[in-house]
Amino acid sequence: MRALTWQGTEKVSVETVDDPRIEEPTDAIISVTSTAICGSDLHLYSLLGAFIDRGDILGHEAMGIVEEVGPGVTNLTVGDRVVVPFNISCGHCWMCTQGLQSQCETTQVKDQGKGAALFGYTKLYGQVPGGQADKLRVPHADYGPIVVPDDGAPDEKYLFLSDVLPTAWQAVEYTGMKAGDTVAVLGLGPIGQMSARIAKHRGARVIGVDLVPERLAMAARHGVETLDLRELSGSDQVAEAIRGLTGGRGADGVVDAVGMEAHGSPVSHGAHRAMMHLPDAVAAAMIEKAGFDRLAALHAAIGAARRGGTVSVSGVYGGAVDPMPLMEIFDKQLTIRTGQCNVRRWVDDLMPLVTDPADPLGVLDLRTHRLPLESAPEAYEMFQKKEDGCIKVVLDPRLPAADGAR
Repeated sequence: MRALTWQGTEKVSVETVDDPRIEEPTDAIISVTSTAICGSDLHLYSLLGAFIDRGDILGHEAMGIVEEVGPGVTNLTVGDRVVVPFNISCGHCWMCTQGLQSQCETTQVKDQGKGAALFGYTKLYGQVPGGQADKLRVPHADYGPIVVPDDGAPDEKYLFLSDVLPTAWQAVEYTGMKAGDTVAVLGLGPIGQMSARIAKHRGARVIGVDLVPERLAMAARHGVETLDLRELSGSDQVAEAIRGLTGGRGADGVVDAVGMEAHGSPVSHGAHRAMMHLPDAVAAAMIEKAGFDRLAALHAAIGAARRGGTVSVSGVYGGAVDPMPLMEIFDKQLTIRTGQCNVRRWVDDLMPLVTDPADPLGVLDLRTHRLPLESAPEAYEMFQKKEDGCIKVVLDPRLPAADGAR
């Protein structure tokens, strides 16, 4: 089969590799029909090479058709149309029964001190081959895959149940918002876009912050009040602008949907770039024990939250020695919630909205590019550089290499 493989820092290529096969009774093989590029894939592309081997298959947002199931899988039938959650969970351990599927004790990568295994995401999370490929082996298919209607709707109606939608739902849930509250969303990439729409759907006033014109325009057409970061200077001005829109009080809940892609610290950015060129063993140790992030978005979120408010962090951070304004957090009595999304926990909340013909969350207005799998290297570069109005890329293994749609 053909699959997108990591070949080095900011270098990926589509290669011919062995087809996956059933290895455990609870495995399934999925023929992939759509697979998306996530912002956290860019961390692998440009920073976390110390934890990846050349030839590893990337991708953790995938859906397709069930091609084969192991003898222990009774909930799926060959031919079912399914979305595959990005975290791999068993459904029966203590963590899963508590709704913490991202901490599944069955797939937990204990030798790395991490939570549940993830598709296509480094040795830290199990080094499980990912879904940017013709086919995908799905462990624990007796629990994980979500069967969706074979109704002729485009894949994008359901694909984002793999990551974007549940991650955004959890981000909003973690703000503790109530109808009538004000929710600020920092970063209007895919997670931020859907967080804003979900918060608005649930009755919040939503303020979105970004610096990319296409992202601001997309959020605005879904009723989000927008602040253009290009007109503000630093995290203090972001927080001040949000307080200015809320009578000086600040937002009841703030979603940091940026994480370590944040702009703001040339020192941290330079350190990140320098680590790319270190030997793997040295770079891995630095990232795990001495790494630090660009914290402009997180500091802005802390500043923008009202006293007694909540900061919900869905953006991924990887630093170990990051400075935090603990006095401000304490003085303002802030609650901070964060963590990897527990995908299966939120599916029952999301499915009625996704299947609603009215498309209340606008899931069909997120993907900006649909390209052949063979175009993945160019798509990664375009997504990283935010070129051509790129907000969300979906790769289609069935499209001929010369084809592509926007």
